[in-house]
Amino acid sequence: MTTHEYHEYADQSRERPEPPRTHLSAARLRARGWTPAMVRQLLGEPDLLRSHPHFDSAAPQTRLYDVERVEAAERSEEFRGASAVAARRSAAARAAALRRRREVLARIAAEPIDVPRLAPDRLATLAVEYRNRLDEERTLWRRGHVPTPATVDGAQPGVLDRWKVDYLRHRLIRYDDVLAELRGRTGRAAAEELLGRRIYAAIAETYPDLARECERQSGGSG
Repeated sequence: MTTHEYHEYADQSRERPEPPRTHLSAARLRARGWTPAMVRQLLGEPDLLRSHPHFDSAAPQTRLYDVERVEAAERSEEFRGASAVAARRSAAARAAALRRRREVLARIAAEPIDVPRLAPDRLATLAVEYRNRLDEERTLWRRGHVPTPATVDGAQPGVLDRWKVDYLRHRLIRYDDVLAELRGRTGRAAAEELLGRRIYAAIAETYPDLARECERQSGGSG
């Protein structure tokens, strides 16, 4: 075995301890606090290029760096200085991301949720019509689907409540435009969850008899 033999993918079974590592991959360098810029600045070109044993030869090769050279660089003033700069930049990036997330959530929290107030019979009729329209549309993308039109009188109370909440959420679909504006922004997932909770809460406040169904659909979140 040569001094520079690569052990990145060495057998790690308990019966045979892993041999000393002679080279480090970019992933292991990141775990040690290296950034790509630091690697380029302090290490330069890799010492080895090795194909991953679990992928074919067409896959990108793994860039490997001699562990002794890495450790020597980590003892240098240049490394300590670059690490300090990277830490400051990372902290600034985290602070900026947190600030953007708070801004997004504040906007969603302030967005008014206007639930239409409908008479019980009118809401039931519109909910069933909406359910039947969706059922009819399924024939366009679900092969073999046969629509089964429902009626208000034939619907079970629990099922009718579900259709009512579905319809009201459909009426509030315009709030999806708010989320569309946040596409790619930090905090969008949290904003989507918050908006969903607020919509269910607004429906339950406007229609107390649908509160249980709103809680069920929202997963019981408060």
